[in-house]
Amino acid sequence: MTGNKRPLDVVILAAGQGTRMNSALPKVLHPVAGRPMVAWAVKAARELGARNVVVVTGHGAEQVEAALAGHGVVFARQEQRLGTGHAFICGIDALEDHAGADVLVLYGDTPMLRAGTLEAMLEDHRGRGSALTLLTGELPDATGYGRIIRDSQGDVVRIVEQKDATREEAQVGEFNSGVYLMDSRAAELAHRISNDNAAGEYYLTDLLGLYRAEGEAAHAFKLTDPDEVMGANDRAGLAELETILRRRINAAHMAAGVTLHDPDTTRIEDTVTLGRDVTLEPGVILRGQTRLASGVTVGAYSVVTDSVLEAGVVVKAHSVLEGAHVGAGSDVGPFARLRPGTVLGTGVHIGNFVETKNARLDAGVKAGHLAYLGDVQIGAETNVGAGTIVANYDGVNKHPSHIGAGVFIGSNSTIIAPRTVGDAAFIAAGSAVHDDVPEGAMAVARGKQRNLEGWSRRYWGGMRDRVQQKLPWLAGWLERQG
Repeated sequence: MTGNKRPLDVVILAAGQGTRMNSALPKVLHPVAGRPMVAWAVKAARELGARNVVVVTGHGAEQVEAALAGHGVVFARQEQRLGTGHAFICGIDALEDHAGADVLVLYGDTPMLRAGTLEAMLEDHRGRGSALTLLTGELPDATGYGRIIRDSQGDVVRIVEQKDATREEAQVGEFNSGVYLMDSRAAELAHRISNDNAAGEYYLTDLLGLYRAEGEAAHAFKLTDPDEVMGANDRAGLAELETILRRRINAAHMAAGVTLHDPDTTRIEDTVTLGRDVTLEPGVILRGQTRLASGVTVGAYSVVTDSVLEAGVVVKAHSVLEGAHVGAGSDVGPFARLRPGTVLGTGVHIGNFVETKNARLDAGVKAGHLAYLGDVQIGAETNVGAGTIVANYDGVNKHPSHIGAGVFIGSNSTIIAPRTVGDAAFIAAGSAVHDDVPEGAMAVARGKQRNLEGWSRRYWGGMRDRVQQKLPWLAGWLERQG
């Protein structure tokens, strides 16, 4: 295939150990804004429409491969770390068919590199008919980077590492990012890379000389924002990347019609989807596969993970939602907790200090205060009184309960699962319900009240000296009783 119709293969180098992370987790698996660093490179490759994506693993290979399972990538093991050139050879050799394709080299620890930048680089590469294009950047002080040395025509002739640079070359601000875009000869030329150097390693930078030996000019595509190729070698670097990506993500959502009351304290992972006119108050954290429809409001310091909130939902301050589905027009909190398996219908009210788990509440259910609802189905328009507990656990197994529509559950009731409560039933306040309740019935399950006259005087009178020291009002009351 020719011209802009050529396919694109991507090789992602992710075999390094990253010792400065001081972690049992491979460096490329440390998460940034909701994705492992290496997954950002995979995402960029997919957005470019790559035909094949191969990830070269090494340190912690099993962990990296498990984390990327289901991403549609091919894995290649670099059993011996013999340099970037060797890693690339491992990757390109893992592809069954790379003939006729351009080849892009990315890295597993540069999550800030935008797919749009790579798309522009690809267009420039193909528009020029280039054999090799290097992604470069410009810094006032490029200390530590390989410098890009150009000829009078502007073509790249050399990459000079910091330790080898002359004084004049060290003043060059244009640096090598390590990202390369090559034509289909890349695999053949890579196998010609020599390890005849002090380290005995194969360097990917040697491809530049091999392409030039073929009579090809090498071009550079310069980044407008050199921070895009910023990596992370330690935890401080991770935090810096997180901050920059958080601002980038927040800015994109605000441009799409989302209101953030305090962007500096709002954290939205890259995997989250937000509709127009969503409002997020300060301190909100949205994680995982969370989806918020239009008009949703999330109150201050709430945390929402892997949850779906339909149109017009209001989550009040300090609520925690995980694996929940909240129907349109419902409200939750403040200080509520919806645990995995919670499904709320339309117009449901979950109030302060209510916890749900594996619970389905149909339209119009109200649970205003201090309740635990676990492994239960509750029908439409049922009212759950304050202090209600669905006791679902017997110490070994969880048991389900079914509560019908239009039920009124009095305050401080306990429903001992497995139970069925029929439609329009009543449960008297303070009841411990251990039998099913028929439709339309009233359940009263509590002991008969007895009042023991004079009991307090006898009880406290037996410890009069202590009462006088600790409870002066009560001591006065006892004196009045004689």
